[in-house]
Amino acid sequence: MVIVFIHWHALMSDPLWSLLVGALLIAMVLAGSALARIFLTSAMIYLGIGCVIGPAWLGLMAPDPGDHANLLGRVAEVALLISLFTVGLRMGVPIFDRRWMLSLRLAFISMSITVGLIAMVGVWGLRLPWGAAVLLGGMLAPTDPVLASGVKTERGADPDSLRFSLAGEGALNDGTALPFVLLGLGLLDKHALGAHMLHWWSVDLLWSTVGGLTMGAALSSVIGRLIVHLRTRHQQAIGLDEFVSLGIVAVTYGVAQLCHASGFLAVFAAGLALQRIKERPREGTTALSMAPNFRRHAYGVLATHSHHASAAMTHAVHGFNGQLEKLAELTVVLLVGAMIPYAAPWGALGWFIPLLFVVIRPVAVFAGTLGEPIGLPQRAMIGWFGIRGIGSVFYLLFAMRLGVSGALAQQLLTLTLASVATSILIHGVTVRPLLRWYIRRIATQAPITPST
Repeated sequence: MVIVFIHWHALMSDPLWSLLVGALLIAMVLAGSALARIFLTSAMIYLGIGCVIGPAWLGLMAPDPGDHANLLGRVAEVALLISLFTVGLRMGVPIFDRRWMLSLRLAFISMSITVGLIAMVGVWGLRLPWGAAVLLGGMLAPTDPVLASGVKTERGADPDSLRFSLAGEGALNDGTALPFVLLGLGLLDKHALGAHMLHWWSVDLLWSTVGGLTMGAALSSVIGRLIVHLRTRHQQAIGLDEFVSLGIVAVTYGVAQLCHASGFLAVFAAGLALQRIKERPREGTTALSMAPNFRRHAYGVLATHSHHASAAMTHAVHGFNGQLEKLAELTVVLLVGAMIPYAAPWGALGWFIPLLFVVIRPVAVFAGTLGEPIGLPQRAMIGWFGIRGIGSVFYLLFAMRLGVSGALAQQLLTLTLASVATSILIHGVTVRPLLRWYIRRIATQAPITPST
């Protein structure tokens, strides 16, 4: 993905680009632990480097959203798909577990409230037409599953409830935001809503959500089970788990999009389904964990053993996607930093961004989670960590690709890039100290949410 930068280079040769990118990757490996000690995140560093190499400083790349909306949009789209699939693989809580309820309420109820509040502010505070205001709400409402590096949920069946709810929300609302983006585009005559908005209600909202989740889970389950069956019964289809990962993402996204369903929700559901494929032990066999030196078994042994084939495949796919996710973060945040000079100075940013993070997000979270058995500290933490990122950038570029241009495009560009950059900085600085406070707080209390 990083090679996409070469498309814009004018002052540097390919060897120098190779040197720059390679040095950056190695530097982030060497400086990883040091960044944690000084309350910096990798996204903050990428953002700063993007600003330096962009048109405002060195001018080594000029990713003008007006000229390159299609290419930039594709990059953001691929990054988002990688992240959504990886988050799905990471979330090991059973589908019907009670802890999913909080993520669902955040992704559907709180996000809808956020869109409505942003739209009202857009109309009455920013003097935008209703279509543009709703579109802005759809762009800025989704939270980010990539940039919340400090609050990512860990794998396993019993993750921390705060991290789990934020990860689930971030993965789901990148898909549930699409109907509002399409609604805003429809009000701007850039998308067909149908008579009495029938097409929007039936296809863009209901079918997009339900169809995306259903097709993604079904396709991933079928593909995963087929691979496990071939490996355990016929000793075939062994290896190339990277192809399995990319293939499932591409197939589920493509089928969902062709069927006018949400490709983002389909890919997230595919990740959830793949890690839940059950082992199918053959009669008369025992698990390798019953034998000594279990961890020393080679990949080929685990991948074809009927007690471990599914786990071996999921583990390999998750490891590969985890690395891709880091490259996706690097690529997109560097681009965001380089795009910042294309945002125009606007005095409204001084009050709009604080309002978004300090008022709109917490109000939407508190309203959307009423009745949930969570304490005030957890609710406050969720309200604060509404991290904006790749989803917002993608929907901005998506709108520009569908014909939003001129002064309106410039306003939306300014609001979106400023919100994303501010979120990367302020949430990046506060994530570790606030998490430490939160962990100390709940350590002295009873568990906030039940396991089931």
